[in-house]
Amino acid sequence: MKIAVVGMGLIGGSLCRAFHHYTPHKVLGTTRNHKTVEFALSVGAIDEELTDLREPDVTVIALPPQATLDYLTRHVEDFRPGSLVADICGVKAPIVSAVDQLYYDHGIHYVGTHPMAGKETAGFANSEVDMYKNASYIITPTELTDPEAQKTLEALARSIGFTRIEVTDPQRHDTIISYTSQLAHVVSSAYIKSPTSALTLGFTAGSFQDMTRVAKLDPDMWTSLFHMNKGPLLREINTLLHNLTVFRDALQEDDLSQVRGLLDQGRLLREEVLLRQHQNGTLDD
Repeated sequence: MKIAVVGMGLIGGSLCRAFHHYTPHKVLGTTRNHKTVEFALSVGAIDEELTDLREPDVTVIALPPQATLDYLTRHVEDFRPGSLVADICGVKAPIVSAVDQLYYDHGIHYVGTHPMAGKETAGFANSEVDMYKNASYIITPTELTDPEAQKTLEALARSIGFTRIEVTDPQRHDTIISYTSQLAHVVSSAYIKSPTSALTLGFTAGSFQDMTRVAKLDPDMWTSLFHMNKGPLLREINTLLHNLTVFRDALQEDDLSQVRGLLDQGRLLREEVLLRQHQNGTLDD
């Protein structure tokens, strides 16, 4: 089988490396910077440059959100009918709703997916062959999704290290991701903006690193993700603002019983999350 990856940054580059290393399939790749393609060829991350979208059996679009939408709508005529096309964008409902019917009408098996892996550094130079080891792979099928295409993606995902396959609808995906991923980036970016951050040398440990790690992000990509998922993300931001206000008011009023109760409630909720993850074999870091 021939697998192509369009977009060879951190995520797409890691897919290329993993497919090439862990599967017998021929791997093709393309990206805007031709030097990246040449480098990928030189290090054995791909077998060939992708020059014809009708050639692959499976094509993975690994571009930023708006670029993904633009690429899928612009190139629908260029894919081979009967082939499989998947995107890996971190927001699903706007993408799926725009292209699902379009690709079905052209006889192309489109599937929305989202690999739950990554790190704060970007670009092919930071891609890793084992990026997806023990990670979750989310698939967001619709009533138009071909079951065999979905099975093909599940098998490919497992072959490169994904150990958990989550199947859900695009709207539910976006609702949960607004909390587990997008809100975390908002909070990290807001937290680091304190004037006190300039005075932290020698005063930080694990908690500071945990809170600020994902503030080192791609602003263009995350702006697009936030905007495409504005509704769910705004609800999570408002919930957080309410919770912070309750903390602030309790402390301002010297209501230490309330402060302790809020802290204990958070501790218990975290323990519940850890227990569920342990029971499902998905403990996070």
